[in-house]
Amino acid sequence: MRQIPVDTSAATVMVAKAPQPKVKDRRTGEIAVDKDGVTLMTVEVMFSTPDEVEILKLTVPQPGVSEDLTMGTPVALTGLVASAWENEFNGQKRHGIAFRAVAVTSLAAGASQSKAA
Repeated sequence: MRQIPVDTSAATVMVAKAPQPKVKDRRTGEIAVDKDGVTLMTVEVMFSTPDEVEILKLTVPQPGVSEDLTMGTPVALTGLVASAWENEFNGQKRHGIAFRAVAVTSLAAGASQSKAA
């Protein structure tokens, strides 16, 4: 599956919903992990450019998620990529774009640390 890098340099990004463990199977509640066994998290962010605002649902490895991400926290996205997907379930074809990042880092924490220095 081709991954397309997403340029975030002209965007303002804020947490729209606090991070949650990504659920692999809703029936069993099984949590998703990557190929190395690392727990995956889902983080919803408001991605705002001068032309539009979108809510993106990102998949991020748990070690790449800053602590204390709450709604409205400004964040930086590291290694954001988009991938097209398609599947069939009960005879219905579905498709969309999945977003994955290496890290979601709070900019608020960095700002408060630099003031304390």
